[in-house]
Amino acid sequence: MAESWATLGVDLHLEPAGPGGLRRGLTDALRDAVRTGRLAPGTRLPSSRALAADLGIARNTVAEAYADLVAEGWLTARQGSGTRVAERAVVPPSGPARHHRAPARPLHNLVPGTPDLAAFPRAEWTRAARRALAAAPNDALGYGDPRGRPELRTALAGYLARARGVRADPENTVITAGFSGALRLLGPVLRARGVRTVATEPYGLDLYRGLLENAGLATTALAYDELGTEPSPLGTEGAVLLTPAHQFPMGLPLHPDRRAAVVDWARRTGALVLEDDYDGEFRYDRQPVGALQGLDPGHVAYLGTASKSLAPGIRLGWMVLPPDLAEEVAAAKGHSDTVGVLEQLTLAEFLTSGAYDRQVRSARLRYRRRRDALAAAVADRAPAVRVTGIAAGLHAVLRLPPGTEPAVVQAAAWQGLALHGLSYYRHPKSTAEHLDALVVGYGTPSDSAWPAALEALCRVLP
Repeated sequence: MAESWATLGVDLHLEPAGPGGLRRGLTDALRDAVRTGRLAPGTRLPSSRALAADLGIARNTVAEAYADLVAEGWLTARQGSGTRVAERAVVPPSGPARHHRAPARPLHNLVPGTPDLAAFPRAEWTRAARRALAAAPNDALGYGDPRGRPELRTALAGYLARARGVRADPENTVITAGFSGALRLLGPVLRARGVRTVATEPYGLDLYRGLLENAGLATTALAYDELGTEPSPLGTEGAVLLTPAHQFPMGLPLHPDRRAAVVDWARRTGALVLEDDYDGEFRYDRQPVGALQGLDPGHVAYLGTASKSLAPGIRLGWMVLPPDLAEEVAAAKGHSDTVGVLEQLTLAEFLTSGAYDRQVRSARLRYRRRRDALAAAVADRAPAVRVTGIAAGLHAVLRLPPGTEPAVVQAAAWQGLALHGLSYYRHPKSTAEHLDALVVGYGTPSDSAWPAALEALCRVLP
């Protein structure tokens, strides 16, 4: 028999552990994999038939090895749930590992935040770039207006009004290098205005909290309940950062009463609402939730990007700001952090030609199919797991049985899955109830990789 019997999951090689025949060797190899943590607690093992086929041995041999390890307490077996690694303490090896480590680069990326990059409309984008460059005046290649090219700001104003209900004026629109670029511009301006604290949602990206804190702004965490983010604790903060159309990562829209309450608070206190509309175009089950900015353009700064609809690598984002704030941001920006002119002109052409609408419609259909496949597979393979937050966006929240999140995330790593638990996104100051869950980005894998990624995910679910 070959020196390496087979790969179970990802980069987990089972090797004979001395004399004693196939059954003894397989039993020892599996026991060692569990003991050293290479098979994490909760990991679902292949069926005896599947593993026997992979190893090229009799199915009874695998079944007997599984039975031995169940009897010893290393594995558990339940009807309808398969054979899994038992929940028990893992003793790390005392010396250098004898076996291969988990792969540095996972086979499947289910971390939310990136769309299917293989689906980027290369041909359409190239044609738009050629048309835009041919029509561009010579002075377009200079430094220009720090707010960005007027062609793009005008095209965005029309598109955002039509598709997202944003009351946009090209004069008050600033083009940025993505959402993070927008926060890098806004943070110092808010600080110069006297803002000292920005309220944020109880779950979100620590990257964005870090950008605000780097600008000298403290962040606090709002409350959260069954209706989503609860803004009633808002008081003396100078601004609040929200994802009202589709809270990231929990997936609920901001309740209508709470949308009104946030705007009323901003009017009453003179504060600013920072609206992150990161995936507002991708809603599947009903009409899109309009942008909060439409309720009061004078107190809401609307921030959007092409990162989900096209690709984050083109580094195109935008802010629609209250007039006085737009002037301050443009002055602070100057000629720094300027997005490439050719990319701006190309996106403007993409928008005005209708190519952007076609791309969004195509992507919406693709991601809805993936969402439906995810929900169906989890319902069939892991009925104890509840899929939530899927009315919109490119990710879902999989609610797990209490106490299981760490083991499932560890098991996912050994299945070659890049995957985050909900606790990864929790604000350190949040007082919200702890929930065990996975945040699954189903938009990132390519169409060809998605079925295997979904299968690997189902193998680790409890």
